[in-house]
Amino acid sequence: MTNEPSHNLEPEHSDHDLVVTPNVVIPGALLDFSFARASGPGGQNVNKKSTKCVLRVSASSLPLHLDQRLRLTKLAAHLLTDSGDLLISCDEHRSAPRNKAECLDRLRTLIARCLVAPKTRKATKPTRGSKERRLNAKRIESDRKRGRRGGSDD
Repeated sequence: MTNEPSHNLEPEHSDHDLVVTPNVVIPGALLDFSFARASGPGGQNVNKKSTKCVLRVSASSLPLHLDQRLRLTKLAAHLLTDSGDLLISCDEHRSAPRNKAECLDRLRTLIARCLVAPKTRKATKPTRGSKERRLNAKRIESDRKRGRRGGSDD
């Protein structure tokens, strides 16, 4: 066994970091979790335990390019506060760890969606066949309506 340093191509991440893609990793220090009492079903557990999870992360501190950040603010406009923080809450599950995991999944999905640039629409002209089909359909409909009109009985 040799004592050569291992060349690990993957960067080191802590357990608290959120890996969206290999290139986009959100440090765990940016993620701020708080827990509160949830509403809804759950019996007396709802009244005693703080299982609702609220994730707060500053949108400006996320490791994104400017265009990605603009897409994020457009996608998550309803989740942004006036100070530019992203608020994601979850109280679907009866346990705090599951709600925390759900918040992280929602953030991961949101950031993954903003990483993909939308395709630009290329203007095209209708084909000759589609024009002919449209005009033919209009002619048939016109004839049908003309046949419904009552003519004068001379």
